[in-house]
Amino acid sequence: MKLDMQKTLASKVAKVGTGRIKIDPANAEQVKEAITKADIRDLIDQDVIKVMPLVRNSKARARARAAAKKKGRQRGAGSKVGRATARSPPKKEWINRIRLQRKIIKSFKESGRLSTGDWKVLYRRAKGGFFRNKRHLLQVIEQGKMLKQVKKPTKGAKK
Repeated sequence: MKLDMQKTLASKVAKVGTGRIKIDPANAEQVKEAITKADIRDLIDQDVIKVMPLVRNSKARARARAAAKKKGRQRGAGSKVGRATARSPPKKEWINRIRLQRKIIKSFKESGRLSTGDWKVLYRRAKGGFFRNKRHLLQVIEQGKMLKQVKKPTKGAKK
């Protein structure tokens, strides 16, 4: 028995899609006789025609995954997309590295622990990419014995 027209009418009355309209097969004859919107409304009230609730995708798995990621899980090789240079571009790495090195060199110079000549040598080496990282820079400074001991002023000393 075709009840397409009744199903369409019911979907319009209930303002839902036809997929959410379920017609009770036991009362198919009664539904077949319903040809107006008022008839369909009565059948919906009598629960002969049922409007099913929305069925959506569950977010439970997504929430569990997000919680795991927050803890630092699921970040292994299998989850990575793109080359290492795409994930953190070499230019950004260079910028971060050179800024750190220049900041260290500048602080030593301003505190008076580094002479102007040594500062210039270190600055140019940093610019040329000589130092791999902060530790390497400090190691070169230490091995070259470039740092001077700064005398702290004693209390009561006149300026």
